[in-house]
Amino acid sequence: MRVIVCETYEELSVTAAKMVASQLLLKPDSVLGLATGSTPEGMYAELARMYERGEVDFSEATTFNLDEYYPISPDNDQSYHYFMQKHLFERVNLRPGHIHLPNGAAADVKAECAHYDQMIEDAGGIDLQILGIGHNGHIGFNEPAGELNDCTHLTSLTEDTIQSNARFFANEEEVPRQAITVGMATILTARKIILLVSGRNKSEPLRRLLTGKISTAVPATMLNLHRDTVIITDRAANDGR
Repeated sequence: MRVIVCETYEELSVTAAKMVASQLLLKPDSVLGLATGSTPEGMYAELARMYERGEVDFSEATTFNLDEYYPISPDNDQSYHYFMQKHLFERVNLRPGHIHLPNGAAADVKAECAHYDQMIEDAGGIDLQILGIGHNGHIGFNEPAGELNDCTHLTSLTEDTIQSNARFFANEEEVPRQAITVGMATILTARKIILLVSGRNKSEPLRRLLTGKISTAVPATMLNLHRDTVIITDRAANDGR
């Protein structure tokens, strides 16, 4: 596990974007696993700027997002479909047929989850997975629990996660209580993982991760099992631990 400490969030975002661009340069048809939330926003903005400058090409790439609220319509402005369109997809040359997110409006959630896993498998698996980390140590929406699911599944959000995400909604009551998330096995079978950690409020889960101890109470610690993980953190998160 390699740790890169950046002075600022802006530096973190540029560093991560350059790694994604390098992946696409080396393998233009890469399968990218993408994350949402506030932390990767800067990276997506930098990738969009790099595309405008002709420094990155997404035309052969395929993407799979980690998660989506449930139930939620793709055109809801708080859905992760909407987030990704706004922050990346409509700003670069990804082909629409190569963009995948869990369907938060699926009538049959179990079938949707199985279908999503099958699409990832059919694409050859994830080459590069981008992750953020929650205040409680979750990755994707794999929340702290006695046991963790290996495959894509419907999960109930913890109160901590609901309160944390309430800032994106008009009020806490509007935050969905469930989400569809890719499971831990799929995340850990990605060939390379980049974990973005920003802000002093993420310092405790980062500290727990870097102890090397593994606990389902802090799902991010499972990354200690991965053979090629790079953590990019800003000074606030790193010094706070």
